[in-house]
Amino acid sequence: MFLSECMKLEPLHGTSKNDWDLAILAIAAVLATPVPRIQSVREAQIFIQRSAASVPSWLRCTAALVALACVAAPGDIAQAAGDYPRQPIRILVPYGPGGAGDMTIRLLANKLSQNLKQPFVIENRPGAGGIAAMRAVLSAPADGYTLGEMGNGQAISMSLFQSLPYNMLKDFTQISVAANFAMLLVVPPTSPYKTVRDVIDAARKAPGKLNLGAINPGSTQNLSAYLFQQVSEAEFTIVTYRTTPDLVTALLRGDVDLGFDYFAGLESTIGPDKLRVIATSGEERDPLLKDVPTAKESGLPDYVVTSWNGVGAPAGVPAEIITALSAEIRRALAAPDVRERMLRLGLQARGSTPEEMRNRMAADAAKWREVIEKAGIPKH
Repeated sequence: MFLSECMKLEPLHGTSKNDWDLAILAIAAVLATPVPRIQSVREAQIFIQRSAASVPSWLRCTAALVALACVAAPGDIAQAAGDYPRQPIRILVPYGPGGAGDMTIRLLANKLSQNLKQPFVIENRPGAGGIAAMRAVLSAPADGYTLGEMGNGQAISMSLFQSLPYNMLKDFTQISVAANFAMLLVVPPTSPYKTVRDVIDAARKAPGKLNLGAINPGSTQNLSAYLFQQVSEAEFTIVTYRTTPDLVTALLRGDVDLGFDYFAGLESTIGPDKLRVIATSGEERDPLLKDVPTAKESGLPDYVVTSWNGVGAPAGVPAEIITALSAEIRRALAAPDVRERMLRLGLQARGSTPEEMRNRMAADAAKWREVIEKAGIPKH
């Protein structure tokens, strides 16, 4: 009873409600219960909550008083944030080396290392739809020294998987977007189609005859093809390929009428007698392809796809550290050399506030959920 009353108290200045509650529960549980071997933050929270239920009221009172002393020193947190970073920082990347997601974070990490005089170490943890990397981030201490790359792919996973071992919006703290990149819509060199409207008109005359090609079921590229079919209100056959080179080969053979992929994967295959870009998927024209209209300009106002990558941390990292990191990421991305190198890869360096990144994650999750459900794509 006393504990429940303590939990209703307002946190002291500089202390989050979550930290306040956990401090009270943690001390009550630890004073009364043998501690098992705990391997993750989630297990620790479950142990704390279960243990606290059996603590006598007099012990809860004592624990609550001790907890007040523990959380009543916000200055200590501020001092720690002021010294941050004091050691190398890991960034876990849910993709393999060499792709757009990997290169985005490597360019950013290099600049952060220069500016903050501490190494930012990249660890690639590909596979399982990014789950392996995200779980590794969550299992680390919430001290700001383990971060994770997250973005459009994680927003999609919120709808593509029946259940995830975490909630992207509750179990993580978003820090900043790092880069944006649009999709390219490409046709074979001998294609009769010059515009997006040409492709749609042909599909309406022969429903199901034209093939849309993209890689990896459930990827942004793949879902972009489904979204194209939905907003164009034409019937296509959507063919999925394992890799971008496989997709390119199919396009060059004429097996695919319209392909969807990023600039980084298609750059070397675009040009005279090669693949031809008839549209891009962003809100604005691609800086590297200024003569190519967007799909929106081409008569599809609802077809806007902009992938993005950013940086996040496990929930519970002190707000002062999150604020400082977000500012440093934005400063790094504003550097001319970073912007130029990203642009060569088809990436537009653009930072954000933590709130802006969180809102974008939520909006993209809702957008792709609708696409997945309309397409009847089975969940994993």
